[in-house]
Amino acid sequence: MDHPEQSPQPHLPPLSPDPTEPALAVRDLTKMFGDQTAVDRLSLDIPRGALYGIVGPNGAGKTTMITLATGLARPDAGRAWIAGHDVWADPQPAKQSMGLLVDGIPVFDRLSGPEYLSYLGGLRRMDPAVVQDRSTELLDALGLTTAGDKRIVDYSAGMTKKILLAGALLHDPDVLILDEPLEAVDPVSGRLIQQILRDYARRGGTVVLSSHVMELVEGLCDHVAIINDGRVLTAGHVDEVRQGRSLVDTFIGFVGGGQLQEGSLGWLRGGDRVDQNNLGEGRA
Repeated sequence: MDHPEQSPQPHLPPLSPDPTEPALAVRDLTKMFGDQTAVDRLSLDIPRGALYGIVGPNGAGKTTMITLATGLARPDAGRAWIAGHDVWADPQPAKQSMGLLVDGIPVFDRLSGPEYLSYLGGLRRMDPAVVQDRSTELLDALGLTTAGDKRIVDYSAGMTKKILLAGALLHDPDVLILDEPLEAVDPVSGRLIQQILRDYARRGGTVVLSSHVMELVEGLCDHVAIINDGRVLTAGHVDEVRQGRSLVDTFIGFVGGGQLQEGSLGWLRGGDRVDQNNLGEGRA
């Protein structure tokens, strides 16, 4: 039963005393941009084998936290571990343990899809035969086989997301970290990608998924963290975080907003409309 009139209570599970145990752990991550604090002493544990959703409003610090935790940007303070490896003190095994899709980072888009996957396999020193077999399976599963030799720069936004996901999966990482993985992806492909992620987690992988789409997180993930102003407001199993509400209601309960002020935008189809037929009168 929903209780939208009551404010949800924070649920913050205790952090592991050993940050190498979770699939991904961050401790006191902090990042400033000028006078603005993007990530504010953020600490979080993501258990192994979880489908973990990270949600928050625009500008909440989700993507910045991911870039810090994965070594794409250096924090002003704090530490991060992936699959037990310190991201900054021991970066190579940490990066070998993760597959990464971050929205907006540059991609080798002058390559075709097969060339891109072959290039990534070479960078990771994978067996070329394994790369070929896995690439064929990934391109077929994600509906990219028919793209043939088309360069990624000529892909649609949805196709680009899918080839980036294929690249993140190619080396069968321990932890898959995805920032807005289904944005611009059509519903058929979106459902298929969700099945791929469920199968991956069921076989022992960990998915960390950042998204604005509450329905996606609620339907796919078994754990969730709500982040705002660079801090974790609540985290844990989805049912513990929702507290009998929908995830959308819980989210709004924590971050606020969601309602127009009385009288706001009253001019839309109201009585003070401009007569479009008379706009040109008086001009000659």
